[in-house]
Amino acid sequence: MTDRISRPETRAKSNRAVILVAAVAVATIDLAAKAVSEARLADSTVDLGLLQLRLGYNSGVAFGMGDKLPEAVIVAITAGVSVALVAYAWRRAPYAGGVERIAGGAVIGGAVANVIDRARDGVVTDYLHTGWWPTFNLADTFLVTGFIVIALVHARPERTVVEDEESAVHPNVTDARDP
Repeated sequence: MTDRISRPETRAKSNRAVILVAAVAVATIDLAAKAVSEARLADSTVDLGLLQLRLGYNSGVAFGMGDKLPEAVIVAITAGVSVALVAYAWRRAPYAGGVERIAGGAVIGGAVANVIDRARDGVVTDYLHTGWWPTFNLADTFLVTGFIVIALVHARPERTVVEDEESAVHPNVTDARDP
């Protein structure tokens, strides 16, 4: 007799794996970009037109808020938020669509990358500068973009599917016979 994993459990594991792979990829890309930025931008700025590559460090959280708090407090808070995001993604994974899984991985990967970076020396390495917005990094970009995508996914109306011949032709049409 073999133990078989039920279809919902298989889907949950598969969905969680996608989130994990996306998160690891995002964190790896960001941490590599931070290392390259620290090595190459220490004494220079690269002008790319609307965007400049300029090395900066953020001892606070978003937009430097909390920069006067002790380093351990900021690390604990950001790590706590990251753990909460992972817990939410873990519970949401069985029901999440592909876009939401990737976006969730981007949010988690960005958050974890910033925690790892901050845990090393108490600051987050930033290197993307616009002149009109605080300097930021790829982790921040992945976090914000992921949150926006998740919000848009949850904001769109759900489709109604009726299981009869009509639904095969018009999947968004509800059955008028249903109360």
